Amino acid sequence: MLVQPRASRTRVVGEHDGMLKLQLAAPPVDGEANAALVEFLAKRLGLPRRQVTLVAGDAARRKRVFLAGVDAARVEAVMSQAS
Repeated sequence: MLVQPRASRTRVVGEHDGMLKLQLAAPPVDGEANAALVEFLAKRLGLPRRQVTLVAGDAARRKRVFLAGVDAARVEAVMSQAS
């Protein structure tokens, strides 16, 4: 997924270059944006935070996350809903 930190608000933007694009209000400082990403995804998908793991992209805008206990169809359905 593509993450844009320090946006005016946290929301799902849509698809960009074949990836899900999210805007996060948190700044990319001391892991704040990564923590906000995990919290946003967990809340949006109804998962405990421990089931959302940042796998790659700790210091990059392009990130890969692992979502335990949820299938791709559910993720797509939830993320396609308006923020």
